[in-house]
Amino acid sequence: MRKGEQVTALELFFDLVFVLALAQCTTLIASTPTWEGLLKGLLALGMLWWSWVGYAWLTSVVNPEEGAVRLVMFAAMAAFLVAALCVPGAFGAEALLFAFAYAGVRTAHIVLFMLASREDAALRHSVLGLAASTAIAVGLLFVAAFTSGAVQIGIWGLALVLDLGGPFLFGADGWKLVPGHFADRHGAIVIIALGEFVAVLGVGARATLSTGVVAVALLGIVVAAAMWWAYFDVAAIVAARRLARAPAGRERNEIARDSYSYLHFPMVAGIALIAVGVKQTLVDVDDPLRLVAATALLGGASMYLLAHVAFRLRNMHSLSVRRLVCALLLLALVPAGTTLPALATLGILAAVLAALIAYEALRYADVRERVRHQDAREPVPEAMAEPAVADVAAR
Repeated sequence: MRKGEQVTALELFFDLVFVLALAQCTTLIASTPTWEGLLKGLLALGMLWWSWVGYAWLTSVVNPEEGAVRLVMFAAMAAFLVAALCVPGAFGAEALLFAFAYAGVRTAHIVLFMLASREDAALRHSVLGLAASTAIAVGLLFVAAFTSGAVQIGIWGLALVLDLGGPFLFGADGWKLVPGHFADRHGAIVIIALGEFVAVLGVGARATLSTGVVAVALLGIVVAAAMWWAYFDVAAIVAARRLARAPAGRERNEIARDSYSYLHFPMVAGIALIAVGVKQTLVDVDDPLRLVAATALLGGASMYLLAHVAFRLRNMHSLSVRRLVCALLLLALVPAGTTLPALATLGILAAVLAALIAYEALRYADVRERVRHQDAREPVPEAMAEPAVADVAAR
């Protein structure tokens, strides 16, 4: 296993390919603003997300910057890049090329894991299970390349479910991870998703800077800042400490799998969907959004908050009623988003998120400071007596 928890420069370099993957998935949805286009974009994002997750686990076992591992990582980056480039045509002309590229990414991942597990029977057993589920999923993508329509989408869905379900079905006993490194890797990918969202604001506003476009940019930054705050202010800190304090082995691995590998996907997907909604808002700020675009904008934010609710439940075993209510409110506002001007809908989203963050920051100001500045070696806040402390710590 690698030594130290610091994320390496090569890992950050590898993550840059995911920026393109995100951009391609949002472009796929925005260019085909239908329910089918939305589903295809999320399926493609899910497959690419799971590829990235595999390397987040891998680099807790091997040092990506040592020896031949570095070269294999570069090869995996190349395959990942090709897969990302294929996303707009992944359900059409580039379906077969996407399957080959995805197979290359996953094969390099499994090969490196097999080499890392040569002297660890438990890890090797887990890797073999992962290899089986991966092979089935990759095989299904090749089958899907020769189909179309609902059949193709169904096969993609089955491939994604089987790929994601592999670690759950084959158990979590043999895996290894460095807690601080693992949490930081996922924090970095949230930053990357938010960065792509900000890039959408910039690219979409590259034409004449009208008053409406400037307003969209400002409201977009409010939304991005609120999403950043919701994750990094307290939630990420407490979750990382919870992971670090969990006993090594099954318990820690299951927390990492559920909290990070699984629940970070709806966070990233939610940010991507909001970006799609903002793209459509920038087309004409005065016209109402169509139903799919309104669902992407408000439903994406709802997905992001619901992922946080589940994140808290998994780590702290308590419910964030505030975030749940806000998520349901945003879903309820989707019909209004199809009648109000797009700029107004974005303004409502920004107001709801800003109000949520302001309430949490003010209501739990003292406790929040204690959580943020406590020594990492102290007990996690859930162990403290005051209910308010446990509540804010679990946000």
